[in-house]
Amino acid sequence: MAIAEQHKSSGTGKYVGVYVCLLALAGLQFVIAYQNIDASQMFIRMLVVAIVEAVLAMLVFMHLWAEKRGFLWFVAIFTVFVLLTMQYGWTDSFRMLVGVPFAH
Repeated sequence: MAIAEQHKSSGTGKYVGVYVCLLALAGLQFVIAYQNIDASQMFIRMLVVAIVEAVLAMLVFMHLWAEKRGFLWFVAIFTVFVLLTMQYGWTDSFRMLVGVPFAH
């Protein structure tokens, strides 16, 4: 029973540590938002911090760090594929604003 309690407490500490790191990254995003920089630099910095937050949350809270490396690569590639295919439909939304191009 002592081993299970020790394992449980160390797991809780890990989750609290990750939570504190996520809070620190959220605070860093707040700091970046109030910097006097151009929009492209802010976008890049925010995107990098958001990717780090997402990877950390997925690895720890979804327990991907304990999975086999092949499955981890599958999840990463599949996620990138889904995000890229979502970008394909955004161009159609501009047609709703300006009409069909070359329709004159």
